[in-house]
Amino acid sequence: MKRAVVLGTGMVGQVMAADLASDPGFAVTAADFSADNLANVERRCGSRVTTINADLSDPATLRRIIADADIVLGALSSRIAFSALRTILESGKNFCDISFMAEDPLELDALAKKHGVTAVVDCGVAPGMSHLLAGYAASQLSACDNIEIYVGGLPRERRWPYEYKAAFSPADVIEEYTRPSRLVEHGKVVVREALSEPELMDFPGVGTLEAFNTDGLRSLVKTLRVPFMKEKTLRYPGHIELMRVLRDTGYFSEEPIRVGGADVRPRGVTAKLLFPKWTYEPGEEDLTVMRVLGDGTKDGRRQRLQWDLFDLYHRESQSTSMARTTAFPCVIVARLIAAGKLKGPGVFTPELLATEPGLVEHVLAEHRRRGVEYRFHARSMG
Repeated sequence: MKRAVVLGTGMVGQVMAADLASDPGFAVTAADFSADNLANVERRCGSRVTTINADLSDPATLRRIIADADIVLGALSSRIAFSALRTILESGKNFCDISFMAEDPLELDALAKKHGVTAVVDCGVAPGMSHLLAGYAASQLSACDNIEIYVGGLPRERRWPYEYKAAFSPADVIEEYTRPSRLVEHGKVVVREALSEPELMDFPGVGTLEAFNTDGLRSLVKTLRVPFMKEKTLRYPGHIELMRVLRDTGYFSEEPIRVGGADVRPRGVTAKLLFPKWTYEPGEEDLTVMRVLGDGTKDGRRQRLQWDLFDLYHRESQSTSMARTTAFPCVIVARLIAAGKLKGPGVFTPELLATEPGLVEHVLAEHRRRGVEYRFHARSMG
């Protein structure tokens, strides 16, 4: 029996733990600093998962928790994700991670090779499946000249004033609205302001959404040689203007301001105020929509490869769509790593795995088995 450790038990980590615990081939431990999160794991999984209340930002504590692990999975906050990755690699443990980190995890590739371990990072839905499919599209076309990714997690019911709920930390959402967005144009990395270049797009099952630039390409700007690439976030129409008003007024600023004799950071106050407004209530339904496009030539003809995801809240398990679609790529790939079926050692982003024979087909099939469907079609572009 393989020993798996899940680090972080928010909405995504809980789904990870439950998925692994349903497999008799795994003994699962889940660790978190939040007693409430661990209680949710216990309610969901019962005795099938061992829980540990611990400060995962402490390297010594982290090393102790993963000491006997065959595979480690990460769903940590961006604040500690990179340092945790380093500790896990130094401990000689294979790893699969969905955590956002501002640092470049590929910088630790040599460390992973030194310790003979395989780590797959950014292995959620976006980045994650978005990057895997982008890499696959580029590999399937004789010459790929354009990659486009559109993705959003939204409440199924639109409620005033925001018509939005966050499946992860509001502070991390605000970061998406302030961090400059990298795109690739004519083979060069260019930078656009977040929330810029809005466009309206129609998606089956949800209707018209607005798309805007965010910094979602991440590793793709380095790993794929495609002359045009962009990633845009999807929201209900009107969201861009509202967020621009808040941002341009200074509500998203990290610079302290003096209020009533005290220094406060506007972004911290804004996140605190938005948290109750942007938090999903128990049983509140959400949806995930994503489109990945790859344009190029094959057999001398222009082709477009397209994958579409439209996924809804899972009532049976009472799991949000965003939690499921983010957790499943990680647990599917983690199983491959644990079984020794993935190349390594090293640090890999999902697009670097796209050329592994049968891997993409396996990942898509495992999603279908869990009720998540990525619909594919190819069409000639003349």
